[in-house]
Amino acid sequence: MKVTREKEEDRQVFLRIELEQSQVDQALEQSYRHLVKKANIPGFRQGKAPREVLERYIGKDGLLEDAIDNLLPEVYEQALKEEKIEAIANPQIEVVQREPVIFTAVVPLEPTVELGKYRGIKLKPEKAEVTREEVDAVIEQLRRQHGTWEPVERPVAFDDLVTMDVESQVEDKPFINQSGAQYQVMPNQPLPTPDFADQLVGIKVGAEKEFKLKLPDDYSPPELAGKEAQFKVKVNEVKQQQLPKLDSEFAQLVSAEFKTMAALRKQLAKNLRFQAEQRAREEFEEKVIDAVVESSKVEFPPVLVESELERLMEQQAKWMQESGLGLEEYLSRIKKTEEELREETRPVAVKRVTRSLVLNKVAEAEKIEVSDEEITADLEKLVQGAEKKAEMKERTSSPQVRGSMEQLLATQKTIQRLAEIAKGSKDAREK
Repeated sequence: MKVTREKEEDRQVFLRIELEQSQVDQALEQSYRHLVKKANIPGFRQGKAPREVLERYIGKDGLLEDAIDNLLPEVYEQALKEEKIEAIANPQIEVVQREPVIFTAVVPLEPTVELGKYRGIKLKPEKAEVTREEVDAVIEQLRRQHGTWEPVERPVAFDDLVTMDVESQVEDKPFINQSGAQYQVMPNQPLPTPDFADQLVGIKVGAEKEFKLKLPDDYSPPELAGKEAQFKVKVNEVKQQQLPKLDSEFAQLVSAEFKTMAALRKQLAKNLRFQAEQRAREEFEEKVIDAVVESSKVEFPPVLVESELERLMEQQAKWMQESGLGLEEYLSRIKKTEEELREETRPVAVKRVTRSLVLNKVAEAEKIEVSDEEITADLEKLVQGAEKKAEMKERTSSPQVRGSMEQLLATQKTIQRLAEIAKGSKDAREK
């Protein structure tokens, strides 16, 4: 066997392996003995047909293909030993010649990470602030949630809740037909089609209106996209929302623990501040990670990206299924093929792989450790928060789940350490 190390790039070794004829002959004989036992050849008892007869029956190429398939794993492992190569995943193998038998193997290698001077990275976190306007906006949302709808004797206006009968068709085929439908007339409402809400404004109770609207070019289902829909609408009732006054009664309506509006505003401001601080912390951590990655040199084989890409696509398909929208329907709505969506997702996979490798290297450099007690405590939180506690407890007891939790906690600790270093905290300097 002759092994040629042609090149090495992107953390992959490209091998060209030429087999000795004696190796191929031995493999052919083994394949013959194996296949002849299964072949039902007229005129011969099973397992007794001569090799030349079997070759005519299944084809000489068929026998050679089986021999190569059986021989390649052993030969590949031998080539790795000779070249002292440690592969991290299965290779890409291609038979490029049959006489003599020559095949190529693209072997993925361990990634390499050379950290930059990450301890010299200094960034300042953004200050988390909450404005009075933000508190007012939340209070307004709460008012609308606790508002009541009262009938009014006037034409339809924006923000009204309308009860109506709708008849419609597209190219003489039924489209949306419903009696007693309730619809809130909101500006720029895209459903059931843009400009539908605008057509309702001004209609009196008991009155009818007919109008035509073009469906969007990206409408789903696609067979209706860009076509004209004819509507006939009869307004049966118009309701206007009555919002509660901003007083102590409203505060207690939100929650009995709030006796005054001042108490409600104080708690809302506290909640918003917590959210703002969390958002600021996450944004700061993102900037720190980006800076650490930018200062590092990372090389890895493409197979890691393909693996992460596959995981992301499976995750997306699962989300679509859980939301009641299949992947095919989703692709139809966004007018993309699965391959196009896959390629759009590729940069995300590259970023995730790169970040993961860098953070793992930082964890190693900073000697980040996770104790069994920490793993158990976080898994216990998952169990306590689950509806089916016994089932969750059984799932979280597996070594695989514990390993995943360990990796998650190690990553969180590493990011926290990097944030401390970037802020120049005393604890980070002493470690």
